[in-house]
Amino acid sequence: MNQTNLNQLKILLIDDDSVSNFIASRKLTKIGIENIDSVENGAQALEYLKNQSPDLIFLDINMPIMDGHEFMIEYKMRELSEDIHIYILSSSDRACDRGRFSGFNNIFGYIEKPLEEANIIKAIDKLQVLL
Repeated sequence: MNQTNLNQLKILLIDDDSVSNFIASRKLTKIGIENIDSVENGAQALEYLKNQSPDLIFLDINMPIMDGHEFMIEYKMRELSEDIHIYILSSSDRACDRGRFSGFNNIFGYIEKPLEEANIIKAIDKLQVLL
């Protein structure tokens, strides 16, 4: 993991839990990522993506207004960039939750909450290999 490249990465956290977003932001900052934004639901994320293009998204499943699955359906329908790597981030370990996301090309993994440094590094390493 190259520190110079970390400074250039843009991360979007999509989670209705402000504490989870705060903790994830702190862990991202700790490893050298400074460009971090967060929104509280899928609808806000779609608005964000009209003007921004993050490299990596950590997406919660269960949120009010528009959940993670509904977000991915809209994302695909709007034909948004498949270059953005998306990781499902959830406290749910149910196979049916994971299965709902199997039809999306830019879902690169499923991470159980809380977001840990080791999982962040794995996601970034995978992203950098593919760039």
